[in-house]
Amino acid sequence: MSEWMDAIVGERMTVDNQFNDRVEASRFSSQEWGLIMTATEFEIENPDDDEAARLVADTSSLPAIMPELENVRSQVASMGGAPEQRDDGNSSGGLVDAVKGALGFGGGESGSSDEELEAAERLVQEYADELQAHLVEVGKWEQVRVSYQE
Repeated sequence: MSEWMDAIVGERMTVDNQFNDRVEASRFSSQEWGLIMTATEFEIENPDDDEAARLVADTSSLPAIMPELENVRSQVASMGGAPEQRDDGNSSGGLVDAVKGALGFGGGESGSSDEELEAAERLVQEYADELQAHLVEVGKWEQVRVSYQE
């Protein structure tokens, strides 16, 4: 199944670049996003049905890496970097939150682990949708869908 993903490496790079704005606007840093994507597999549901075929993100491995996301945030805070602004309403960002987070007072926290997991799952599926739309746009979706079945 990895052959079909290998065939679209260039298309993924294009979508990665286009998707950077969404990642920057999310609650996740680029380092966290990289970790999330490493733990995500992509599958095609209904590959034999042209109308119903859909690229989906298998996020079953995400719960295992969620604690590591906090480690990434802690490392950034301990190096003097302020946590990136997050669109989650729970943190004002900045130096005070970085210090609170580094001291373990939760100032840099961006919500419960369930909220983090749900946000990661949503963002990864948005990426999958964007990748599928791009593949359709450049005329490669049919080829990818067929090669997935092999």
